[in-house]
Amino acid sequence: MADLRGPGGCPWDREQTHTTLRGDVLEEAYEVVAAIDAGDDANLREEVGDLLLQAVFLSQIASEEARFTLDDAARGITEKLVRRHPHVFGSESASDSGAVLKRWEEIKREEKSNSEKAGHAPSALDGISAGMPALIHAEKVQKRAAKVGFDWDAAAPVLAKIREEIVEVEQEIETGSAAALEGEIGDLLFSVVNLARKLKVNSEVALRGATEKFGTRFRELERLVQAKGLALDRMTLAEMDAVWDEVKKGSKPK
Repeated sequence: MADLRGPGGCPWDREQTHTTLRGDVLEEAYEVVAAIDAGDDANLREEVGDLLLQAVFLSQIASEEARFTLDDAARGITEKLVRRHPHVFGSESASDSGAVLKRWEEIKREEKSNSEKAGHAPSALDGISAGMPALIHAEKVQKRAAKVGFDWDAAAPVLAKIREEIVEVEQEIETGSAAALEGEIGDLLFSVVNLARKLKVNSEVALRGATEKFGTRFRELERLVQAKGLALDRMTLAEMDAVWDEVKKGSKPK
């Protein structure tokens, strides 16, 4: 990577910055997850390598600006792992994974407390990365708030909130305010994530599954339309819906 970004190297690599690589980092992380879900070790090995490249790339850029090096990053995570596993590297003990996670969070809070800047009031939401995918970020924020008791006791009030948010979306559709509509749809999505969390459903996984199901069914719709000698771009929505219903009936477990 140093050669690629050095004199006589690659023009594209030399032009990259931390900001321009943000999308690539997310894409490579998602491709690692896809390879895990597919159970494809050969692809997983390749995707882990691609993700590792992003860590090297980001660190190389930082080292050129004398900010930090790959060694610094590796040393930092090693020290953190040792510090947060006192039951392995220290004298403490842990009876199960629940105890491990509880102690991990306690140590994280201690670290944040020690590094608080003057004038900055600590928050239960401190340390949550804003760079995560929106669904995961929303769920983490909700979980942190729930830890201090700011949470509904059951799913029913969340369902009521979703219905309320739908009404507010409908109202903004009527007013025609694009900015307000975006905000209301955001509130609706946030409430749906909250419902998933209360029901112990991972919203990221659920949406990914729904998207994959749609993709599978849409491809089958295309196949059936072609088999009928038709073309999607020449069909009405009602005609496409009729074929879609065929696809759905065929995909239901017997």
